[in-house]
Amino acid sequence: MPCMKWLTRRGSVANRATFRLPLSCVIVALGMAELAQLGALPERNHIALRSPRHSFLVRFTHWINFFAFLALLLSGVAILLAHPRLYWGETGAFGSPALIELPLPLNLDQSGWGRSLHFLAAWICVLNGALYVVSGMISHHFKTSMLPDRAGIALNSIWKKISDTVHWRKPSEEEQMTYNVLQRITYLAVVFALFPLMIVTGLAMSPAVTAAIPIVVEIFGGYQSSRTVHFIVTNLLVFFLITHVAMVHLAGFWSRTRPMIMGREAGKKEHT
Repeated sequence: MPCMKWLTRRGSVANRATFRLPLSCVIVALGMAELAQLGALPERNHIALRSPRHSFLVRFTHWINFFAFLALLLSGVAILLAHPRLYWGETGAFGSPALIELPLPLNLDQSGWGRSLHFLAAWICVLNGALYVVSGMISHHFKTSMLPDRAGIALNSIWKKISDTVHWRKPSEEEQMTYNVLQRITYLAVVFALFPLMIVTGLAMSPAVTAAIPIVVEIFGGYQSSRTVHFIVTNLLVFFLITHVAMVHLAGFWSRTRPMIMGREAGKKEHT
């Protein structure tokens, strides 16, 4: 009977998850449309050379996404503790060979609230992401602030930025006025690849979604494969978050955080 109750609760949550698919597709489609709209790389992005500042929508969606991702991470760990093993293919269970056995304690008592919080945070993340992409398209935020120019996309320039990052070199005042090529490429990858992939692999673990659209899980090779890819993508996003905070600290934590809170740097008036 406890097993039947768990399956019933899981099916109820899964049915609600079907509504995530259209929204996730909207985010991916809008992202692809924006990338297509950007066209050829500009010779030099003069707008991005202005003092770094952020619109209200960029700041709002940034912090909403930050807290939503923390909620997803916390609840994801609670869910993972109920079965800390990863597989590849369609099925996997205790007693069968695992692709990865995580060194985590088994805990079945946390998955209840974990699944509820995960569902809520996922909805917030999807809606917030859609708002960010739509506003970014309207304001040309991606083109002016994230698309690398032709000079920056050169291999030598990329290797120099990698070397600076590895050797923990603080950027100059001029370099702090805009995102460097590594930041731009990374932000585009996070917005248009990693987050959409995290959403789609989450949908692929929903029986209701896979029953209606089997290709969602088939493209990943099965339910358990989707779960493993979901886990890997989440870890990449966590690595990005840690690196992002470390780079902000290197450049000057408060001087970099203030514009994301107030919209502009201290002592500098926003251009009109």
